Amino acid sequence: MKKIVLAAMLAAAFSAQAEEKLTLMLDWYVNPDHAPIMVAQQIGAFKAQGLDVDIIPPSDPALPPRLVAAKQVDLAVTYQPQLHFFADQGLPLVRVATLIASPLNTIITLDKNIHTPADLAGKSVGYSVSGIEQATLATMLAHEHQQMAKVKLVNVNFQLTSALLTGKVDAVIGGYRNIEALEVSLQGKDPVVFNVEDYGVPAYDELIIVANRASIGKPAIKKFLTALKQGEDYLQAHPQESWQAFVKTHPELNTKLNQQAWMKTLPLFAYDPAHLDRQRYSQYESFLFNNKLIKKITPVNDYATEIE
Repeated sequence: MKKIVLAAMLAAAFSAQAEEKLTLMLDWYVNPDHAPIMVAQQIGAFKAQGLDVDIIPPSDPALPPRLVAAKQVDLAVTYQPQLHFFADQGLPLVRVATLIASPLNTIITLDKNIHTPADLAGKSVGYSVSGIEQATLATMLAHEHQQMAKVKLVNVNFQLTSALLTGKVDAVIGGYRNIEALEVSLQGKDPVVFNVEDYGVPAYDELIIVANRASIGKPAIKKFLTALKQGEDYLQAHPQESWQAFVKTHPELNTKLNQQAWMKTLPLFAYDPAHLDRQRYSQYESFLFNNKLIKKITPVNDYATEIE
């Protein structure tokens, strides 16, 4: 009996030693946008690949990619638009996976007289992030043959939903279709939502995972991607079961909004997280350059890869 117990203890110790540690820093606190990662952890997909993945929410959402660039963490969740800015700054960051393969950004209004972005003429639009939001709005307006000068911009300092609900502004840009649009609906309102990619803005990957350029050849990264795909597959096959497991681990997130967001985001997750649409990245790079938000065109292969 003692020999059996000793053998089991040795096997467990060997298993623990065999697991390679990998740190993944999220873009923000844990939420439904991270579902494929959380499900991969739930079902033991990382451990099956011999990985011990430490999933860390950041103290400051601006930090994760820079910590990867400094080799202080292995991987970080960030946004494709931000990746282009990092590339323009020369940071050694490379996209290795996609979480959400669709823009989440929208224009949201409660005014039923606004049928297209062109109807925003003479209206006020709240925003939170300068530069990119103005370029996005200007492109959507131009697509509908309307001028940016006809719209009044109001910085609402990340209070998009409250600014809209209180009538401080007529519309907001920057609200996510899987969060703010649902928040407004849960307040008993019927929002009108315009998706940015339907009005001339190039489609892009909302959430991605980046690694340091010096690390992309490591076997652990490929193993992580294999497990992430397994998490995505399981999530799509068992959305309700996955949700229940998620809120069991994170009971503080068991809200109606998060449950709706979990289901709303399902069709937006990347079916194959490792797959890279190079044309998509090239087109968005050109969009940023043409709007004078980056200084130069950086080749896609310098900041994005598909690990096979």
